[in-house]
Amino acid sequence: MIDLMPTSEEQAAAIVLTHAETNRPLAICGGDTRSGFGNTVASEDRLRSTRLSGIIAYNPGEMVMTVRSGTPLAEVEAALSEGGQMLAFEPMDHRPIMRRSGEPTIGGVFAANVSGPRRLIAGAARDSLLGVRFVNGRGEIIKAGGRVMKNVTGLDLVKLIAGSHGTLGFITELTFRVPPRPKTEQTLVLSGLNDAEAANAMAAAMALPVEISGAAHLPLTVTWKFLAGKLPEGEATVLRVEGLPGSVDVRIEKLAAAMSAFATVTRLDEPESRRLWREIRDVLPYADGTTRPVWRVSVAPGTGHQLVSALRLEAGVDAFYDWQGGLVWMRMEADPEADLVRRFIKALGGGHATLIRASEAARAATAAFHPEPEAVAMLSRRVREKFDPAGIFNPGKMGEG
Repeated sequence: MIDLMPTSEEQAAAIVLTHAETNRPLAICGGDTRSGFGNTVASEDRLRSTRLSGIIAYNPGEMVMTVRSGTPLAEVEAALSEGGQMLAFEPMDHRPIMRRSGEPTIGGVFAANVSGPRRLIAGAARDSLLGVRFVNGRGEIIKAGGRVMKNVTGLDLVKLIAGSHGTLGFITELTFRVPPRPKTEQTLVLSGLNDAEAANAMAAAMALPVEISGAAHLPLTVTWKFLAGKLPEGEATVLRVEGLPGSVDVRIEKLAAAMSAFATVTRLDEPESRRLWREIRDVLPYADGTTRPVWRVSVAPGTGHQLVSALRLEAGVDAFYDWQGGLVWMRMEADPEADLVRRFIKALGGGHATLIRASEAARAATAAFHPEPEAVAMLSRRVREKFDPAGIFNPGKMGEG
């Protein structure tokens, strides 16, 4: 595969125009840390953003940052840390479970709409995105959105680009919100609850006025893999509280008093809490060096454990839960069982299942993204045709090629 690495928007636009005129497909890529999931893209040329790098504008007082799309995520987070701010959506690092190296880019984060445990209160990546510049399939440079929420020109277009996995355009520049970083955090651990009991406990906790920023349940099959096995014995239902030190102390006390009715409770101080939520974010239990299928399933919080229970009657499944049970990470012991997984999701009221990891053979035989209803699929096709008339961007990545 030939890597094409422009150093300017104009170079990128020229590359795209040439490929559009000759109907040659382009694989769109940043640091190549997330390109292992999604449907396989057949292309001899790969357009990469890694030389479009650097922070363009950042004033912590404005709580907004503008960067080039190929900027390493680590560089963005280092600058934000120095400014006392953060990416609110806590983006996952896919390298451990995908067995990838390289450096994740900020463009890749938004192109894949990546988010982590804090999503249940902060939203996904697209909810922080204010503006974007990209090259469409005609080789035109497009600007949408701006540096403030009041500038809503093109805002819907901004949201559309986020999560499009490079199928609508080649992102060159991004502007996004960066809120203050919490001064400290603590995590409450409820021990010994089964999946259904944990779902009830998390629902009760989220209803309390204590501003929980993370709610996950770790069954026995995975508990020992977190914090190097130092979590309390038994299943662990974990609840995170962030903010100013005094506020966190008061809120964790209230939370502990309420949750003691459900289970034995213990606390994790800031260092262990931060480590635990990084490991949950990056799906540490399934970073096992294998290609066993891993699903990322989004359902209603109260139905996640029901889905896993139903699947276990027919297939080998290991799972744990984030987002108050609404995000289920599942590792299958053998085949992806896509039809089974998606049939049960539909029976439980609907949701989405994305195949994140699998062997090459399994990926070739399985639709990675959840099939869209026909009306939505038709609309998606029309949108792609408008952005990319020749169909050269990541053909087949998210569905039809």
